[in-house]
Amino acid sequence: MDLQLLAALVLGIAAIVVIVLRTRLDAFVALLVASLVTGFVAGASATDVLDWITAGFGSTLQSIGIVIGLGVGIGKILEVSGAADALARSFVRAFGKGREEWAMAGSGAAVSVPVFCDSGYVIMNPLARSIARRRRGGYVALALALGCGMTLTHHLVPPTPGPLGVAGILGADLGALVLAGMVFSLILLPLVVIYARWMGPRLEADMLPEVREAVYGTAPAGAAARTPGTGTATKVATGGDGATGADGPDAESADPHPALGPAPDGAPPHRVSAPLAFLPLVVPLLLIVANTVTTAIDQDRKGAIGSEDYEPSRFAEVLAFVGDPVIALIIGMVLAVYVLLPRWTPRERVTGWLAEAAASAGLVILITGAGGAFGSVLRETGVGDELAEAISSWNMPAVLVPFLVASLVRIAQGSGTVAMITAASVTAPLLDGLGISALLAALACCAGSMVLSYFNDSYFWVVTRFTGLDGMAAIRGWSGITTTVWLGSLPLLLVASVIL
Repeated sequence: MDLQLLAALVLGIAAIVVIVLRTRLDAFVALLVASLVTGFVAGASATDVLDWITAGFGSTLQSIGIVIGLGVGIGKILEVSGAADALARSFVRAFGKGREEWAMAGSGAAVSVPVFCDSGYVIMNPLARSIARRRRGGYVALALALGCGMTLTHHLVPPTPGPLGVAGILGADLGALVLAGMVFSLILLPLVVIYARWMGPRLEADMLPEVREAVYGTAPAGAAARTPGTGTATKVATGGDGATGADGPDAESADPHPALGPAPDGAPPHRVSAPLAFLPLVVPLLLIVANTVTTAIDQDRKGAIGSEDYEPSRFAEVLAFVGDPVIALIIGMVLAVYVLLPRWTPRERVTGWLAEAAASAGLVILITGAGGAFGSVLRETGVGDELAEAISSWNMPAVLVPFLVASLVRIAQGSGTVAMITAASVTAPLLDGLGISALLAALACCAGSMVLSYFNDSYFWVVTRFTGLDGMAAIRGWSGITTTVWLGSLPLLLVASVIL
């Protein structure tokens, strides 16, 4: 491989890692700086580099920016309406007594598709505490299962922003990625439960005293626990009996979700049933998947009768419209606002929630666009072609290239979203040389980014703080379970490389 182009790639990725870890700048700026470094080291002119950056940024957001914004908006409404909590309770009832870890992992996986892990975990953790208090034990296992169930779909299933960004950068079919990500998540879910049940009891004795008291015994309301490494206090809201949230998984008489506030005089308390809670999540996914399946069938029909005599069916045309990710998620947003929220919710409050969602989505959208810019520079400078030629001579399955890139970036800087988007940016110019499909490459980027959540990952602190684990107990519990599902995804990728 040309040493100058190799240096351009290495220095570009190094710039991302150094800026994210050692400066006050974020991944958006890091990816843009990496694009500049790669272009200049490769010998391109300043004008060309800037043109490639803007073109890559624009083309990426053209396909995915709206979808990310809508997906995060739906997640926000699920959060504030109490629908996420209703989903969790329905899973607990469905799995039954003795299978609470399965219920926690499954409900976490369902809720985390549209809701960010951090906020979703905070919303659903009271249910895990309530179950543990009733069983008088097993809280760590429940908390680990909940957190890692969320990790699976957060990394593997659109419309979570990271996989959406990967699909946009690589040009992978979104519906196919939804299906494949769900299959991976379902297969990996037993690993989550097995590890949680194995490690959880071993860590019960290591729980921080204040969390143990909040879960199993009486504790002062609003006890604050300091999060290691952050200098900030996390509220551990407790009830009079030391439990957080409702009294149990079947407590239908629990207070409405606090974000809604009290109902006006004369209005019944707002409750969200599980079937209604599923609607804004399931309907868009079904439309997107149906569009993918119908398009594939129609393409087979086109190949059988010839392109000259082919006319798309009316049904396929309708599904191509309503199953487009933008339209499907608009439908999901309408369902979320008008089905999940009570009629008495003021318009100003709803727009305020959506504004908060837009603010949280903004950085992800910018990072995704910057990832597309980085990929554009790698492609235009010829770094991608050179790397593909070099890798093709290695005795290694091609699918491992995006998988390992995502893993290394995740370990270096902590963010799974940044890791998968960086891996997609590096992989996009290599697809032809590697000889793998965009869908397989997207799965590899997403799966590789699950590895070793530890101190540089904000979600690590959310899970371990609420679980009451610190030091090596946190590493054994949370870092261990995320690395386990990462390892479990590797044979799945190798099997998928034969099929896809």
